[in-house]
Order: sequence, then structure tokens, then C-alpha cells
Amino acid sequence: MALDDTKLNSLGLPKAPADTRVVVAMSGGVDSSVVAAMLKDEGYDVVGVTLQLYDHGAALAKKGACCAGQDIHDARRVAEAMGFPHYVLDYENMFREAVIEEFADAYLAGATPVPCIRCNERVKFKDLLATAKELDADCMATGHYIQRKLGAYGPELHSAADPNRDQSYFLFSTTPEQLAYLRFPLGSLASKAETRALAAKYGLSVADKPDSQDICFVPNGNYASVIEKLRPGAADPGEIVDLDGNVLGSHRGVIHYTIGQRRGLGIGGLGDNPLYVVRLDPDSRRVIVGPKEALETRMVPVREINWLGDAPFDSRPEWQANVRIRSTRAPRPAVIRPLSPTTAEVELLDPEEGVSPGQACVFYEQGGSRILGGGWIWRGY
Repeated sequence: MALDDTKLNSLGLPKAPADTRVVVAMSGGVDSSVVAAMLKDEGYDVVGVTLQLYDHGAALAKKGACCAGQDIHDARRVAEAMGFPHYVLDYENMFREAVIEEFADAYLAGATPVPCIRCNERVKFKDLLATAKELDADCMATGHYIQRKLGAYGPELHSAADPNRDQSYFLFSTTPEQLAYLRFPLGSLASKAETRALAAKYGLSVADKPDSQDICFVPNGNYASVIEKLRPGAADPGEIVDLDGNVLGSHRGVIHYTIGQRRGLGIGGLGDNPLYVVRLDPDSRRVIVGPKEALETRMVPVREINWLGDAPFDSRPEWQANVRIRSTRAPRPAVIRPLSPTTAEVELLDPEEGVSPGQACVFYEQGGSRILGGGWIWRGY
């Protein structure tokens, strides 16, 4: 019997699950595996796709990161167990060009890049999404913890129900067009425990697999070693200076330091006041240090803004929102002053420490869960 055109399936489409093809982006972890198993169990025409993003040999020897060799194997096992097709796509060159090279250049320029956002923006939600459409899929589903809700003007992006798992910081650059095609089945779950319970229910081999922690191409969080391999000679030594330019010591390369760093400077403090890295100057190979209060930032310039609100971004001279400039910190009140459709000045009502070029600034509605978009911090005041 044909499905009533007015009746929507669980993915919000006016088709029976059996007539709805869903490409699931499978990393090999428990989250995306549960999404694939859940949709298959509901009767959808599921196709699993895993991306090989970097050297397979290096991947096999590394734990704690997504998309590694073992993860590809785990994704394939889940697909076999649940009985749906699974493909591995070689995106190594694309990933290097779209994510790794920019990461290296940004780091060398003294920024603090967030490559996972660029990967979602330029690889997963662009090229992989295009592949899903080529496979005649009606939508693409991922294991991200974020919610897609229908609003008065179309699909909206909202924070996950579980604030401890929310990944909205990493997905702010999702465009309205992409959002129309994407689905996030785990965003409404109350906790990761529910996800693992579902994995056990479906008998998945990854039910107890640990969560990935590292950036997939940065083993053990050692950014500097990766940059040295990508950019030989990047670790040239230089001077550590205070805010007045007085030389306090030497360093072994700007790439070994990040804004807000306190430990490992090797120069002591000023009496009882510890020193922090407050700025990096790659051109002069200088690391500038100062007291903690020098880290405080109130004005944040943002560019490459992706806007998910209803009215045009620059339709008002200023407006209030909550913003997040680090994935590990809660959103805080701010005033956003658009300078163009894609640039803005963000004034934090309370100063934030350690704001660095290269980080994302994500906009949230005040008093709600909706993500209004965001952009990239590109210089300090």
C-alpha cells in the first residue's frame, strides 16, 4: 500500500523507509555505527561510506583518532553484520589539500586552527555529500551530536540534547543547502550511555569502543611534530620577549607555543606573577609573554561568516547573542556588529582569555538552543 503523501517517515521524508536511500558517513566509531544500524533496523535502504583521509599504513599503528585503518575495518564489520553495502573512498589527496595544508600554514602563521571544522565543511559536507547525491540517496546521516529541527523558514541547526556531547562548535559552517539534506539521528539522545545501549542492542562489535580523542592526523596531540614534517625548517629558534620587547630568553620554534600557554616557557615569572604566551609573531620568530590579564580579550574580529539565521546577517547594525570561541567553554553573552554579509566585530560582554586567530566564533540565540552560524577569528586587537 502506498504511503500517504502527507505522512513523513522518521527522517522527515514523504516516503516509506524501504523506498528511502540514506548514505551514512561511517567513521568506524560507535556513534556513526549506531546511526547506520538504527536506520537499517527501521527498514531504510542504507549505504555506508567511510573516508580514508590519510596514509593507511600510518593509520594502522595509531589509536585514539578517527578514520584510521582499524576504524575502516570496524565500519566494514558493522555493515556486514547489519547487511547493507559499505564503500571506502580514498580522499587522501583531497584531505591534504583542503585541510592539512591549511592547518600547517595557519599554525606557522601563529594561529590556532581547528581542522575538524574544515574537514566537515570542505570534505564531509561537501564532497562526501555530493557523492551521496550521486548514489541517488534521499539524504545523508552522520553520528554527530547536534539537532536539525524544522522552523518557520525551513531546517534549523540546534545544540544536542546532551550538552556534554554537543558538537555544534564544529558544525557552525554547515550551509542551509547542506542542512536540507543532512540528518543527525543521535542529536536528541540524552546521553552517550543511550548510544552505547543501542550499540549493544544491535550487537555491534564497536559497542565498547573508546571515543576518539585526537585530531586524526595529529598523533597524541603533538601538533609541532606534524608541522615539522609538513614544513621542514619551521621550528627555527627565536626570542621570548615581554610586552615591552625586552628579551627574556630564547625558544626552539614558534610552532611549539600556543596563546595562553604557561608551562614550558623556561623563563620563570615576574616575582609571584606567572607569565603566559599572549601573542605569537612568526615573522620575527618572537614569542611575546605577559601577565594573565594581558590575555583578556573583549573585541573579536570575525570573517568568513556562515549565517543560519532567518533575516539577512547584516540587516541590523548590531544585535545580542551568545558566542562560543572554544569548544570546551560554554557560550557567553556578546554583541555582534555586522560589517558586511560575511564579516563582523564581536564584543564580549565579559572578557575571554586566550582568544587566538584561527579559532571559530560560533553564534547561538539567547535563551534557546539554535545555532545562528559563526565565523573565523582572524586577528587580535
